[in-house]
Amino acid sequence: MSHSRTSHTVENNGTTADEDSARWNTLLDGLGVERLTDEFLARVLRMPHYEDGRLPATELRRTGEQSFEALIDSLRSADASGTPADPDELRDAKLGIATDVGVSRARADIPVDALMTAIRLDFSVLWEALMDLSTAADAPLLVARANSVWHVVDAYASQTQGAYIAERQRMATEASSVRQGLVATLFGDTPAPGTVIDRAAAALGLPVDARLSVAVAAGEDAAALRVSIALAARRGAEVFTHPFADALLAFWPADNRPGSALHEAGERIAALRCGLVEEVHGLAGLHDAGELALELAQLATDSDATALRLHTAWARLAASRLATDGIRLAADVEAALAGCGTVERERLVETARAYLETGSVAEAAARLYCHRNTLMNRMHRFTALTGVDLSIPRQAARLVVAWA
Repeated sequence: MSHSRTSHTVENNGTTADEDSARWNTLLDGLGVERLTDEFLARVLRMPHYEDGRLPATELRRTGEQSFEALIDSLRSADASGTPADPDELRDAKLGIATDVGVSRARADIPVDALMTAIRLDFSVLWEALMDLSTAADAPLLVARANSVWHVVDAYASQTQGAYIAERQRMATEASSVRQGLVATLFGDTPAPGTVIDRAAAALGLPVDARLSVAVAAGEDAAALRVSIALAARRGAEVFTHPFADALLAFWPADNRPGSALHEAGERIAALRCGLVEEVHGLAGLHDAGELALELAQLATDSDATALRLHTAWARLAASRLATDGIRLAADVEAALAGCGTVERERLVETARAYLETGSVAEAAARLYCHRNTLMNRMHRFTALTGVDLSIPRQAARLVVAWA
């Protein structure tokens, strides 16, 4: 049959619980917060990430003193099993300093491993100080209370770690928000001023004059672009993004090294249906490049299997811009051909297109499976009807753009 202990129960060392508690508090009273902090600083300032001065000694002393005060108060209220009573005021005080330390170390960019090592120095410093204050007769008491000391320090370390991680997450969110804001400014309605470009370069970790590539995928094509961005990220390469209303813009530093993550990302994106502008010179060029890439992406059709670049889609781009201004380049040609029969009109148009695409009578004839003389006769007929000589580049260019 078991009996619960009372405050007068005799412990293994021949003392009562009240006597042990009184002696324990006497030892705790002998702990000087200032001396504990001095010893802590002597050790922590020799540790990596603390010895370089990123945290001033005054800050370490301030938080060190508050930490030891909170720890001693927790030890005073803990029972022999190591479980603190931790009333609300004490818990709030300990949580407050844990949060203070966690936040300040996160902002000082102290690695979490270094932070945990430093905090657990508190146990060594406290325990050694208690040993110095104790006598041989206190040995059973120290053994009984060792778990209490470790429990209190470990709980404090866990609270500090939680505050640290939460602050690092906030910092990451803030940095991402600031960076995305700067990126948005680069692609705003007007080009960004030089000061903003400098800040964006620093936030993105890019040289101001970096060579860049820009791609925009519109509508459903944006999903494939996101996959390419994710694949690059898995290889440790960052492709920066900016959302438009119904499109996604991506840009990245040009990398011509075969096999590199960014080089492969560029090749993968070039194989998508999107607008692509390469060899952008510096962040100042991103604004215009982004507008061009967006315009190219919006010109893509189901027949396009790869990226539209300026040198391959310039005619389509020109036709779109002229149409926006209400200019129909081939209105007279279309009117002239409208007077032909359906079969003749189709043959003349396919002849003109084949020649415009190849620039060669022989190649155009082979493409249309007809004799070269037949093709030349159709070209002459086309000229007679429309007044456009397909063999003269200046005249042909009008149809190249109009029919793009």
